[in-house]
Amino acid sequence: MNPALDRLAADLSLDDAANERLRLEFGHACASRVRHLLEEPSVLACLDGLGRYLAGSIDRPELERLASQASQLANRHQGSRSLDGAGHAAVSASYAVANALAGKARQAADYAAYAAVYGQGGYGAVAERESFEPEYRWQLDCLAALAQRSLPPT
Repeated sequence: MNPALDRLAADLSLDDAANERLRLEFGHACASRVRHLLEEPSVLACLDGLGRYLAGSIDRPELERLASQASQLANRHQGSRSLDGAGHAAVSASYAVANALAGKARQAADYAAYAAVYGQGGYGAVAERESFEPEYRWQLDCLAALAQRSLPPT
């Protein structure tokens, strides 16, 4: 959905095993950006767990447990029957968290962008590509900054 981000991710070889930390950091940043849209305390706890993992406070098995839990929670989310889109934004934000914890940074970014736009404008906004542009620009800038800080010079 974000071609500029796709190009940067390819240039950085984001999906390489050696770049797992960068993927986790970027996924965490994207999911944190839509944190306010999360409705389930358990999903918030999973997102916080990713932050703790990145800070070195929890180990890999705990990260994997949280990733599994976040995936189950996202898949079980009921959404909302309201017309304001808030419940649907919460579903997408939950999937952003699940993907961030799984190390699927691009998918986390896509779900986070959708959640942000849906949460602001509901059904109509997600149909308009230009509604995504501010979020896409933020994501591109965020990944570039994280990569500059964490990747060794080439």
